[in-house]
Amino acid sequence: MLLEVADVNTFYGLSHVLRGVSLNLDRGEFVALLGRNGMGKSTTLKTIMGLVRPKSGSIIFNGVQTSGLAPFGKAQMGIGYVPEERRIFPYLTVRENLLIGAKAGKTDAGNSGCWTLEKVFDYFPTLRARATNKGAHLSGGEQQMLAIGRALMGNPSHLLVDEPTEGLAPKVVEVVCDVLARINEAGVSILLVEHNLSVAVSLGRRVYVMGKGHIGFSGTVDELEARADIRQQYLEV
Repeated sequence: MLLEVADVNTFYGLSHVLRGVSLNLDRGEFVALLGRNGMGKSTTLKTIMGLVRPKSGSIIFNGVQTSGLAPFGKAQMGIGYVPEERRIFPYLTVRENLLIGAKAGKTDAGNSGCWTLEKVFDYFPTLRARATNKGAHLSGGEQQMLAIGRALMGNPSHLLVDEPTEGLAPKVVEVVCDVLARINEAGVSILLVEHNLSVAVSLGRRVYVMGKGHIGFSGTVDELEARADIRQQYLEV
């Protein structure tokens, strides 16, 4: 098992946001985390990444307890993070944004398994064409591609991706989904938070569905599609 989250409780001040959340991912898996807005999906990713410290519970990555590690320590272990806000540097070029994501000693172009500028550009030809453009001058879809590419430059074995298709045109959604599928095929496991059910089930092999701060359902995509009661309770508006 690559990632094991067990009975995690996370607070924002006095607000109990995550209530005993447990989930796991095997190496190479693509798993979707679904739920309505405000259920704790993004907080789950932030807790795994160390941006928010859990009050209790355990987060084990690659056999190591990581609950107390800062985000940079988790990144060094191989966890990449694509935040919902993207958070690219607006006054740096595409190339500079990508290079900021590179980890020392892991940019060997001779290693076919290593994510380099050229490899990211191969996955995102649009970024190659915009390499000298400032981040502020990119479209929403280009910024999303850049956020994913920057995370890959850290050569993660596991990628946390938060709402990558939000606000994007349908054609751009197709591009982003295709690249995420290819990244997974290249051996990177992915935990995807996604509001779009059709997108999530087209990419994920397994799904977790969140209620208010807890996991209300876990199973395969087929099992979720067979459970109209679960979709109505946790997903339908």
